[in-house]
Formats: sequence, structure tokens, C-alpha cells
Amino acid sequence: MTIEESVEGIVRRVLSSARDGVVPIVAVGDPVLRVPASAYTGQLEARTLGRVIDVMRETMRDAPGVGLAAPQIGVPLRIAVIEDEYDVAPEVAAVRERTPVPFRVVVNPTYAEIGPARRSFYEGCLSVPGYQAVVSRAADVRLECTDHDGREVVETLHGWPARIVAHETDHLDGVVYLDKAVTRSIAATDVYVDRWADASPHRAAAALGFALDE
Repeated sequence: MTIEESVEGIVRRVLSSARDGVVPIVAVGDPVLRVPASAYTGQLEARTLGRVIDVMRETMRDAPGVGLAAPQIGVPLRIAVIEDEYDVAPEVAAVRERTPVPFRVVVNPTYAEIGPARRSFYEGCLSVPGYQAVVSRAADVRLECTDHDGREVVETLHGWPARIVAHETDHLDGVVYLDKAVTRSIAATDVYVDRWADASPHRAAAALGFALDE
């Protein structure tokens, strides 16, 4: 992406790269992930916006992931998609407070942390392939956004859904999860899966020598 390139031009280029409805995911190191995204103010025709959302949904599902922000496909607009309906072991779901999130679109989202309670868990990111790291996040957040039809949304989220919203909204502010991660917790994904994929990161914290913010 160049500074001079219009949003419409960027979107055309991204959509033209789709194969079976899926586009490449931008990896960390690309400037589009480090510049705050522009507010969506109707820059795209409704049909084009719908195509962008469709591509984001299919790309997220193909990866697979639980969220995807527009900058992750190279589009510098404050739009993200979220969905978490994967089968998760009951123990993991309980400890991580992971409840199903039906597919949704958030436009121009902001979030505010509510209360002092925090949770520390491993996260990954589709733009940082091959690694996982522990991030401390608020247990509860207040989300303000609009949906793709322009309806205002104000909602309080708890647990894992709050974490997903915070992670994706951070992307729209030019922040990736590693910026907030406990650096000593960073693990290659295969090592994480083999050794540290517990419901909570307490064993990893003890073995790798980092504290959990809880």
C-alpha cells in the first residue's frame, strides 16, 4: 500500500486477490498493521462493503481464527469481524470464560476496561504466525461501535469475548498483541501445543519464569 493509493483502490486490489473467497493475511512488519486505521464513514458502496465483510469472514474461518481486523487484509479502515463457535473442552471453556460468539461485524469500535479484574491467558494472532504469548487483559470491557448497517451498539462483554474484542480493536489502533504480551511467555506454536496448552498458563509461568497479572 502507498500513501497515495485511495481506499477504493486498496479494496479493489485486495478483493481481486481473493481465491475461493479468501485473501492473504498481512504479516506483522507491514506498516498497515502499525498505523491507526481510518474511521469508516461510508467510503465504500454498500455492495463493496458487503464483499469486504464476506472476504474477511471467509479468510478468518479459513485461517482459522476468532477475529480479523480489516488492516490484517491490508484495508486501513476501522472494521473487524468476530466469531467464536469452535468446540472447546468444557474445562478450558470454564477456566477461560470462553462462551460462544456468533458471527458479527464491528465498525468503528472502541472499548473501555471495566473494573480492576484482569485475566492472563495465551493468545495468538493470524498476523503473527507461529507464536503464542500471554497477555493480561481486563475481564470486562464496554464495547461501543456500529454494526455494518450503521446501527449503534453499546455492550458489556466478559471473559474470552471481551478478550477478542480488545485484541481486534487494538489492531485498528496499530497495536498487535505482542506489544502487550509478557515477553518471557512467548512460545513457538508447536511448543505451546506440546507443552503449555493448558486451560490456564500457570504451569508455563512457573517453568518459564514470568508472573501472571490476575
